[in-house]
Amino acid sequence: MIDLNLKGKKAVVTGASLGIGEAVVKMLADHGADVDFCARNKEAVEILSSYESKGEINGHMADMGNSEDTNNFIEKVLTGGNVDILVNNVGASPSRNFLYMSDEDWTELHELNLMSAVRCTRAFLPAMRKSQWGRVIMVSSSAGKYPNAALIDYGATKAAMISISKSLARKYGKDGVLVNSVLPGLIHTAMWERAATEIAEAVGSTMDEVIQNNGKGVPVGRYGTADEVASLIVFLCTEAASYINGTSIEVDGGQAAHI
Repeated sequence: MIDLNLKGKKAVVTGASLGIGEAVVKMLADHGADVDFCARNKEAVEILSSYESKGEINGHMADMGNSEDTNNFIEKVLTGGNVDILVNNVGASPSRNFLYMSDEDWTELHELNLMSAVRCTRAFLPAMRKSQWGRVIMVSSSAGKYPNAALIDYGATKAAMISISKSLARKYGKDGVLVNSVLPGLIHTAMWERAATEIAEAVGSTMDEVIQNNGKGVPVGRYGTADEVASLIVFLCTEAASYINGTSIEVDGGQAAHI
């Protein structure tokens, strides 16, 4: 029997107002975990916090691109007990020209995408080691493995997340803490809708037409869904994935054509 039960586990998901983060929060709770999450949008936090499930869901307002906000979120979470599962999901993917990016642009995205994950992992890892059980998931991106000319700084932060996860997996696997990365490809979320809208405006098309056309380039013929990514993430958090450590798994419908 595959053990997917997470009852009694406490999970944290960063950047969970919508898309993959929201799907992960709901699915973890549906499998019995108590979940703390954060987002910047107050209304989204309230809506997701009201989701009824097997596990308890607690939402917090936090800007994870700000170190003070991140540390305050961590402190609030720890007042409710130690964390067993951490899903470092928060991130932004601005499309911009390398030659016009300032030091501040690089620093801001580095703080949000990478340092938020570093700070949360550093804070919650000791208790996982002590209990000899833990799961850390880095929500990276296919752009972290296959660099994109329009997402240079984004890809750099996501590649760093993969590297960190592999290092931590080698260091703490013996302590029962398993660290893995998940690399979503074309997933139908608000982020990709924004990108499709920009393309549509440039070529005189519509967002839906762009998404449908782009989806034809994926072997399965479409964009993926947030739930399809969340399913893998939640599986990696369960006892069923007890020998999966240090991996970077693509959820891209077969786009990654490498051996």
